[in-house]
Amino acid sequence: MEGLRYPPAGLTRAQLLEIRRLKARMETERMPRGSDPRGNTKLGPGGLSDVEWVVQLIQLQHAGRHPELRTPYTMAALHAAEVAGLVAAEDAQALADAWVFASRIRNAIMLLRGRASDTIPTDTRDLSAIAQILGYGKGESSLLVEDHRRRARLARQVMDRLFWGSGD
Repeated sequence: MEGLRYPPAGLTRAQLLEIRRLKARMETERMPRGSDPRGNTKLGPGGLSDVEWVVQLIQLQHAGRHPELRTPYTMAALHAAEVAGLVAAEDAQALADAWVFASRIRNAIMLLRGRASDTIPTDTRDLSAIAQILGYGKGESSLLVEDHRRRARLARQVMDRLFWGSGD
């Protein structure tokens, strides 16, 4: 069963292209209409989904030869990929920072609203409350948005290289 899940030789070119097609389709179909993708912690560029797709692709490509990648935990798999030399330290750091920060934002939204949401609030009172939950001072909610966008932008740059193969 492990050989099926984690092929010893990694993915074929056709499999890689199909995975990329699936991700591209998901990016166009799953984003809620009318929303700003940059404010979506899960599906936006550099969001949770991007990081998870990168890590899972690395697992599919390399876990046949690197059993330490065989974990369902995104951060553990990312760390294992870095230790194995499959991901540069600065790329792993960018992905981890974006994933952890987006997760913290989602958790803060859950604390505030009592229900899950992937969208950073645009309402100034809600945004201010989220920022304060995350340790920002009063009036610093724009810093929260800037910090999220910076982390997401860096993670998306890594994804563009590692997942989409830009620069290959």
